[in-house]
Order: sequence, then structure tokens, then C-alpha cells
Amino acid sequence: MRTPRKPSGSDRKSHLSALENVNVVTYHATLSPRHPPSSRPSTSSSIKKWGSVSNSMENNGHNTTLLSHTNIKEAQWNEEEGFLKIYMKGRPVQLWAPRSVTNFNASKSEDPPNEKLLLDWVYGYRGRDCRSNLYMLPTGECIYFAAAVVVLHNLEEGTQRHYLGHTDDIKCLAIHPDQVRVASGQVAGHDKKEGKKKVGKSEPPPADGTKMPHVRVWDSVSLQTLHVLGVGEFDRAISCISFSKVDGGNHLLVVDESNDHVMSVWNLSRDKYHKIGESKTSGDPVTSAEFHPSEKNSIVCCGKGQISFWTYEGGTMNKRTGIFDKYEKPKIIICIAFTESGDVLSGDSSGSIFVWGKGTNKITHAIKDAHDGGVFSLCKVKDGTILSGGGKDRKIKQWDSNYKQNTEKEIPEQYGPVRMLSQGQGNLILVGTIRNCILQGTLDLELNCVVEGHKEELWGLATHPSQHQFLTCGSDRFIYMWDSQSRSVVWSKEVADPAHCASIHPNGDVAAVGLSTGRWLVLDLSSREVLTVHTDGSEQHECIAYSPDGNYLAIGSRDNFIYVFNVAENGHKYSKIGRCSGHSSFVTHLDWSTDSQYIMSNSGDYEVLCWIASNCKQFTTKDTIREIQWATQNCTLAFNTAGIWPDGADGTDVNNCARSHKGNLIASADDFGKVNLFTYPCCQPKSHGHSHGGHSSHVTNAAFLFDDSRLITCGGRDMAVLQWEVV
Repeated sequence: MRTPRKPSGSDRKSHLSALENVNVVTYHATLSPRHPPSSRPSTSSSIKKWGSVSNSMENNGHNTTLLSHTNIKEAQWNEEEGFLKIYMKGRPVQLWAPRSVTNFNASKSEDPPNEKLLLDWVYGYRGRDCRSNLYMLPTGECIYFAAAVVVLHNLEEGTQRHYLGHTDDIKCLAIHPDQVRVASGQVAGHDKKEGKKKVGKSEPPPADGTKMPHVRVWDSVSLQTLHVLGVGEFDRAISCISFSKVDGGNHLLVVDESNDHVMSVWNLSRDKYHKIGESKTSGDPVTSAEFHPSEKNSIVCCGKGQISFWTYEGGTMNKRTGIFDKYEKPKIIICIAFTESGDVLSGDSSGSIFVWGKGTNKITHAIKDAHDGGVFSLCKVKDGTILSGGGKDRKIKQWDSNYKQNTEKEIPEQYGPVRMLSQGQGNLILVGTIRNCILQGTLDLELNCVVEGHKEELWGLATHPSQHQFLTCGSDRFIYMWDSQSRSVVWSKEVADPAHCASIHPNGDVAAVGLSTGRWLVLDLSSREVLTVHTDGSEQHECIAYSPDGNYLAIGSRDNFIYVFNVAENGHKYSKIGRCSGHSSFVTHLDWSTDSQYIMSNSGDYEVLCWIASNCKQFTTKDTIREIQWATQNCTLAFNTAGIWPDGADGTDVNNCARSHKGNLIASADDFGKVNLFTYPCCQPKSHGHSHGGHSSHVTNAAFLFDDSRLITCGGRDMAVLQWEVV
């Protein structure tokens, strides 16, 4: 879906809102209709177009599944003219084949490649809009989630393991008292917007619940799924989960995001888990719900305008509402924690911490104005003290057993406000932030950033031509350079405008970055200094690419033009040649020929055009075009990519593709959270491939490292960067 939303001012200040909380498969399902991309008429005269392509569908899976095509409208091969005619939304599209292609059989299916992808590393953490998302396991692994992956990250050893059972956004985590079992809850799948489905005898729910909100209970040692709960029971998403403590974790509490935010209790003591009771909680969002650690059958729940104390017995759930008495009732109770004596602590949007006496629904002590702004997290640590984390003030404060403040520490602004506090190894604490970072350390010494990621939607990706490094950029206005071997951030830089695309010069010294405002800049990769800034048009630059010889730069814009520049002095000097005019919609992708003389481009209305770089003129001689060798395969609409489009494609379902440098593989990034791997060339419309889950949002970009050892992919709204090993 290449119509990314531009971040608004409210998006960038989202931490001020206390309520911000609240896989290989077969293309078979019928998709809901999608809006076609908006086209913008060109002011230039009509120019003859040649070629254009494609098709798409959905896949759901846990890790790797075989992709196949069904019910595709038959493509037609024209031997005399040398083109393949396929259909996109019923529209015939001609794709000119290389001259070497003869006796092409459009009905033949292409086998999947021998290679597959193995998830190697996840860059990022979902702190922006989720709670209950950061814990420490006895194995020494920090557990958190990003996109549809639960990450088990050993910070000391620098290793990661991944639980890949989910198919969409994970919203919350809970650790069983045995410290081995984990429960994680997800949102509805791509084609189940609400999720809940009244299933009758004739239509049982799917066993794995891949398209409905559900809870998965799994083993953190073996990473094996033990149970899938609530398929067909929940609406929209799971917002809170908690294991019981008093009885050794025999019960699981689940709160969904239905209109009534239904709370349900599940019995886990038998082989087949079952629900023993449920109740509506509130018409307003629920921010936290947990079993009391020392009171049997007791639950504390809080959210907008309420904190409630529940008991359940024999399937019946009884509620007592918290009484604020002489204290002003806060707008939102954001978080809760429990003291060693069994008292309940609540943190709210007014910055206060209230103490609720054990077994009561009344306040016994109040810490007014504990924070400037909301209290976003509370945590009892090993020494019995309480930590509180502030939103607006970005402070972590420590309170003793008498609720007197001991010390405090302010988190640097670049990492953002506190999202969650958790006990780490030894006397260390873990801090998840709203700007998708994880910090580790102590309040007395330093808090070091151990996980960092993008803060908003990202599309830009470029791999280094000779090193195991890659660059990403996004709507958060940050540019990151990552090292795939050390699996760490090399450096980051904030720029003035949201960034959307990037390309690294063949010499590896500079990078060009296209922004959302019509500006583009060139960055020195060693000094991080901005060498030059240019403005071409006033709309977002969709794609940018250096020529193979490094002497040209082409920029495809949302204003329908391609701007071409001469590049001199090893990427330090740029002079404009002109602009390519002919597309009737925004430019989506660019490829250069191996001799750096020609450009191929795609547009939002499925055009495929060819240009002469030296004069920006459109090139329409089909016999010559069929002879051109292309250095890359970024264009999703081409003869050699006809097979990457799933059934029922509307032209927006595949966002990007990338050919391996050896030329034997092509990876596609689709709108359904999947990364797909095909044999290249992938010209058979019925090509089979491998589909890999991990992202939860539309996958916006993909690129192979220079030696093809790994594939890098970017998620859109999941803000995650995934690193895959090619095996």
C-alpha cells in the first residue's frame, strides 16, 4: 500500500496520551476490495507507454509456507511481439520480455527456490502504544515483542531467539509463575477486522486462530506452542493478560478490546484449557488487569475513570469499584503494582500514586504529584522498593516502604518517556520507552540503551555496497546506520523532515535520502555531515537510486516526475540534468541499466516506462528495450517479476522487491506482513515461492546485503527492521 500517511503533530506527541495502549502460506483467501492508488494527471502531453503489470493476495503462517496461485485469470503470451499480457483488476497489461525469451508457456508453474529465509535478528521494540511488554527470564534473556515476533534477547551474550507463532500485532505478554511458560495476545488478522465470530456446529473456528484475536501459551525454552486460547471468543485485540500467582498459575486472565472490554478467566490446570467465567468491565479502555499475587481469586483492573477489585468463584465474577473519597478522581488510572504486604498501588494521569489497602477498595495513602504528568509504570523490585516511571517528565523515581522518595533519574529526551519498568538481572532494571527503546542499568549509575528502533512508520532502506551494513530512514525523521554482524546501531542522525527513501553511492562513502517535503539531501557516512540539500518539487520523493557507475542520481517523486542529476567528486557534487516527464501517476520504483544509460520506472497506475538518463527523454524502441540488461530489479512491474504478484492483486499489494546480487533470487515485500522469496527470474504468473511471517504491518521494503548472505526488510507501522539469513 504505497500511500503512507504523513505523521501529524499529534502523532509526534503521542506520549502525552495516557491511553495510548489501548508467516509461508498459500494465497487463497478473498480479499476485501481495496481503493486503487490515487492518480494525478500529468501536465505534460500524452506520451506513448509500453508495458505495465500485475496481481496479489494474502498469506498467513507461522514461519515459512509455500506460496501458490489459484483462480488467476490466464495470462497470454504473444510470441510474435514478445510480450506477456496479464491482468490487473481486469485490465490487460503488456510486459515486454527479454529477446532471449522464446516459446514461453504462460500456464507453466515455477518451482520455489531451494533457499529459504531464517529470522536472524529483530531491530526494534514496540513501546509506543503497548504495555506489559518487557520482562526478564531466569535464562538471562530479556523478553519483549516487536511486530508479530516475541523476542528473547540475551543482552550479555548478544543473541536472540524468536517465537513466531503470531500472525499479527502482539499487544501484551505475561510470564507464568514457573518462569518458563509465556502467554502473548495478538490483534485480529488482516482479513478479520473485528475478530469475534459466532461459530456454530457446522463452522468450527480455525484451530490455530491465525485470523482472530487470541492468546497463545508457549514454552520459552523450546519455543513450542502449548495452547491457543479464545479463538472466536475475543473482539479486535487482547489488551491485558495475567497468570494467577496464589495457585501456581492455574488460571489466566484475559481482557479484550471489545466495546465492553470483556474480562475472562481461563482454567489452565487441565490438558484442555477452558473458560470458567467472564464479565464486562467498562465501556472505556482498560489499561491494566492483573491477578492479586497474595489473594486467591482476586483481580485488580483499571482504565479510563475507574479502578475495580474483582473476585471470582464458581464462574461468577463480582466487582467492587474503587472509592476515591476525599481525593479527586483521575481521568485515567494507567498502571498498577503490588507491594510485599499485598497493598495495591495505582498510577494515574494526574501524576499521583494511590495505595489501596489489601482486601479493600479504599485509599490508605496517597502520593500526590509524584510525577509531572502521568505515571506510566509502577514496579516492585527485589529489594522491596517501588519504582515509578513518568510520561511527561521522563523520570524514574524510587520509593521506600513508607512511600518516601529515595532517588530519581531522568531519561534523556532522545529515548522518550517511560513505557514500562521491569526487574532486570541482579540489581539492574529494564526500562522500555515510548520511543521504542530499551534501557538497562541502575538509578545510581547509568542507564544504557540496549535496544533501539524507529519511532514511526519507515520505508527507506539501502544496503552498503561492500560492507555488512545498511541504512534505514522513516517518518520519525531519523536515519540509522546498522551493522548486521554486530547487530547494533552504528550511528543515528535526526534530520529536519520525515524521510522516505535512500540510496548509498557505489563508493560507499555517501548516501542520498529523499524526504517527504520535496527536499533531498546527501549525507557523508563517515562524518554524518549533510553535504548538500536540494529541493525538487513539493511532494514526497518515493524512490531514489544511484546509477551503477555512480555518475548519476535518479529521484522518483510523487509529483509524477523523475529528477536526474549528474554526480561528480565521488558523490559530493550534483548538477541537475532535467526531469523525466511522462508518467500519469506518482513514480513508485526505479532501476538502472548495467551500463548506467537507461532508467526503468513504475508508477501508481501500473505503468512501466524507460528513459535515457543523459537527456531525460522517454525511450520507446521496444527491440532495444528488450536487449537492455538491468543492474537491479526494484521495479515490481516487469516481465521478470510477473510471478511475485499473488491472486487478486490491485497493484498496491506488493510494495517493493529486491533481486539478489547473484541474480538467482528475488524477495518481495507485501501488504499482508509477509516477506516472500522466489526464484529469479520470476516471470511465470503461477510461480511458487516461500512466504515468511514476522512483520505485522505492510512490509515496505526489502534489500539483500552485498554478499547475499542476508535479507533486510522494513515494516511500515510495526516500525520493525527484520534481518533474515538466507539458508
